[in-house]
Amino acid sequence: MGFMPKNLTKEKIKDIQLSGLKWTLKHALGNSSLYQRKYKKAGISVDDVKSLSDIEKLPFLDKEDIQADYPFPLKSVDDKDVVRIHASSGTTGKRKVLCYTQNDIDVWADMFARCYELAGLTQNDRVHIAVGYGLWTAGVGFQLGCERFGAMAVPMGPANTDMHLEMLVDMKSTVFCSTASMALLIAEEIKKRGLRSEIALKKIILGAECHSDTMTARIKELTGVDEIYDIYGLTELYGPGTGLDCSCHEGIHYWNDLFIYEIIDPETLKPVPDGEEGELVITSLKKEASPLIRYRTHDITRIIPGECSCGLSFPRHGKIIGRSDDMFIYRGVNIYPSHIELILSSTDRVGSEYQIHLDHQENGRDSMTIRVERGDGVLSDDDKTLATTISNKIRSQLLVKSNVKIVGDNELPRTQKKSQRVFDHRNENG
Repeated sequence: MGFMPKNLTKEKIKDIQLSGLKWTLKHALGNSSLYQRKYKKAGISVDDVKSLSDIEKLPFLDKEDIQADYPFPLKSVDDKDVVRIHASSGTTGKRKVLCYTQNDIDVWADMFARCYELAGLTQNDRVHIAVGYGLWTAGVGFQLGCERFGAMAVPMGPANTDMHLEMLVDMKSTVFCSTASMALLIAEEIKKRGLRSEIALKKIILGAECHSDTMTARIKELTGVDEIYDIYGLTELYGPGTGLDCSCHEGIHYWNDLFIYEIIDPETLKPVPDGEEGELVITSLKKEASPLIRYRTHDITRIIPGECSCGLSFPRHGKIIGRSDDMFIYRGVNIYPSHIELILSSTDRVGSEYQIHLDHQENGRDSMTIRVERGDGVLSDDDKTLATTISNKIRSQLLVKSNVKIVGDNELPRTQKKSQRVFDHRNENG
C-alpha cells in the first residue's frame, strides 16, 4: 500500500503542470464546443501557452458557462468513452453535469486513497460513509477511495439517525465521514443515548461545508475521537478528495500533480500573493471527459506559504472560509458568515450553532440579528452579558451594529445536510 507519490521535486511538479496544462488545453479545444467558442472569442490558441505563467492569459470558466450549455457542456470525449456522470445539486439553476471516463474514475480513486493514507487509516479500518449517494459525488467518492485504499466501506448514505447509530455500534466503525452538521447531529445523539462506550470511532473526516473550530471541538468532545480531518473537493473536480489536512492541521494539502491552484481577487480577477485570501481558481491536468481550465470555484481561501511540519511536499491551502457568492452586504460592509463564526469561536460559553437574520426596518435601515446557542451547561442567567459581549466584538471587528439573541443548547435545527447560516429577509416584501 502507498498511494502518495514520492520524490516530486519542485522542478518535477513544474514539468508535470506545464505538460498537463498544454495537454488539457489541446484536448479541450479539440473536442469541447464550449471551450472552442470561448477561446475563439478571446483570440487564444494552444500555441499561446509556453510557460506556466501564461495560464493568466486564459479566460476563466464559471458555473454559468457550464449551466448554459446543459447537459454536457464540457464533454471532450466520445459518448462511448463516458462511463458515468455526476451533477451538482442545481440549487441556483440547471445542474452542472460532469462526465467521467474510466481513467477519470481511476484517477479519482487513487486521489481519494491518498486522503485516507494521509489521515493515517489502515486496511483494518471500517469507514462509515454518511454522505449522499446518487448524482452527488460525495458518497461514491468516499466509497471509491475506501475500496481503492483497501479499508472496509460501510456505505450508509443519508440514513436516519437511528440506523446510523445502530450501525456505528454494531459494525464498530472506526472512521466517520460526513458534513460537519451531520457529525454534530450524530455526536449529540451519541451523548444523549449514552452510546460513547459502545462505539469504536477514532477519526472523523468532514467535508462539503464550512465549520468552525468550536464545532470541531464540540464533535471531538462528544465522540472522543482522536482526530478530525477536513477534506476538500467539488463535483467539477471529480468530487471530494482533492486535498486533506494532515495530523498537524496546518492547512489542507492539495495534489498539485493533478491540479493547478490560483487565488484571485474576486472583484479585480487578478492574482493575489500567497498568504492572502481570495477566490480559488482550479485547472485540471488529467481530466479527460470534462476538463477544467481556470474554473472559478467561488470558494474563499488562501495558499499557505512554506512547508508543513509533517514534512509532506504537497502544498497547502487554508480552510474554506466561505464563498464569494455567499457574501452579504450589511450597512455598506461586506461580510462572510465565517466572519461571524470566527467571532463566536473566540467567545467562551457559546455553542457551535448559529444563524444570521437580516431584516429591513420601517425606518429604512437594515438590521442584523445573530441567534446563537449557549454552550452546554451554561445557564440562561448569563444570556444578557454574553449577548453584549458578542455584539461588542462584532461592532469592534466588523464595524456594524447587531442584535444578539442567545438561545438554548440544541434549540437551533440540526440537519444531515449543509446548515443554512444566513436568512436574508430584506427583499421578501418587495
